[in-house]
Amino acid sequence: MNTTVSNRTACVALAVGLGLVTLSACGSSSDTSSGSGSKTVTLVSHDSWAVSKSVLADFEKKSGYKVKVLKDGDAGEAVNKAILSKGNPQGDVFFGVDNTLLSRALDNGIFTSYKAKGLSEVKSQYQLDAAKNRVTPIDTGSICVNYDKKYFTEHHLTPPSSFADLTKSAYKNLLVTENASTSSPGLGFLLGTAAQYGDDGWQAYWKQLKANGVKVVDGWDQAYNEEFSGSSGGKKAGGERPLVVSYASSPPAEAIYSDPQPKTSPVGVATGTCFQQIEFAGLLDGAKNEKGGQELIDFLVSQEFQQDMPLNMFVDPVTKNATAPADYTKYAVQVADPETMAPRKIADNRDEWVKSWTSLVLK
Repeated sequence: MNTTVSNRTACVALAVGLGLVTLSACGSSSDTSSGSGSKTVTLVSHDSWAVSKSVLADFEKKSGYKVKVLKDGDAGEAVNKAILSKGNPQGDVFFGVDNTLLSRALDNGIFTSYKAKGLSEVKSQYQLDAAKNRVTPIDTGSICVNYDKKYFTEHHLTPPSSFADLTKSAYKNLLVTENASTSSPGLGFLLGTAAQYGDDGWQAYWKQLKANGVKVVDGWDQAYNEEFSGSSGGKKAGGERPLVVSYASSPPAEAIYSDPQPKTSPVGVATGTCFQQIEFAGLLDGAKNEKGGQELIDFLVSQEFQQDMPLNMFVDPVTKNATAPADYTKYAVQVADPETMAPRKIADNRDEWVKSWTSLVLK
């Protein structure tokens, strides 16, 4: 969800502490797979990739491939690196391009078509490239404003529930968001406001947010783990903002990694502020181990991996046959009607919107 998400770095770090694994590969393509006969397959991803040791070991045992993972920063940064290395990629499969950046990746031709085994189990609404299958949907989630329940209880204040609420004087100087030009949740939040208020209305909305004291930081980790008063990291860092742009899956992360686990999460979600995020994987054009890359994509949409994702990367499965773990669903917040936007519209407007947003909000 990067992203990215982007974008769930702290949750993944905590996952490592519970015996899960994030794998980092060597820093150059020279020590990855050597050809189609290689028994190593390299996954290029944003920093939030994570998988359970046992699940990864099962794939390696069944397929005969050793998986290496090359992490390339935030989702936006990783996509840009993949574009720059087009035709001579750093690995075989790219994971983590989301619907906010999908058109940029497809227009630059960094993927080659592959129809994954098990694709029929992926729900149709997530298959945004069904005609060509250059990318395969892997997970979904919602970028939303989160709130610190304790703060609002202590201040006898009702939490915001919509985009419009965030401009009210009661919430002045309470919201922190990420830079839309450097962060996928920041960009997703901008797109959510554009979907809500239209091409002609989103700038007026952001003028109101700016006047109401919105704070902008570079990325999710800083926003959530330093500025947000409701996160475990924010409490330690002295975070003072009780509203943050994050994910609908943040409440499960906060609750599951608390000791002892609370009956309810200390973090809530303003469900009227959400924008749907879908993350994809694709076989990189020029992949040295194309066959291994295809098997890896098949694995990413398998029931085993799909059911493993929620407690690792705090995202939702996209397949019909996957069920999220009980610990995840216990605390998860359901978003019935998140804002969405067609990839083509994002492609046609994204760069200009980000430029206008930067001029309006940061200057």
